[in-house]
Amino acid sequence: MANIKSAIKRVKIAERNRLRNKSYKSAVKTLTKNYIAAIEAHAAAPSTETEAAVKVTMSAVFSKIDKAVKKGVLHTNNGARKKSSHCQAAQAR
Repeated sequence: MANIKSAIKRVKIAERNRLRNKSYKSAVKTLTKNYIAAIEAHAAAPSTETEAAVKVTMSAVFSKIDKAVKKGVLHTNNGARKKSSHCQAAQAR
């Protein structure tokens, strides 16, 4: 454990940031899984309701990715890559 006051503060800040990063990354993964499930449901039984569900979940995923990039949790290129791959997944199905 650190003995210097500034080092103690940095340890606390690093832990706070780690938990925030973990929360954002977990939320992105969860929303991505929901989005893929919505795409598969729409592919199995196409309807206006399932299409609306796909659009809503895609919007939620993109929003969370953008927020993670803004907070510095994800690198800009990583966020763009994730969004691009989600668009390609929707078009492929």
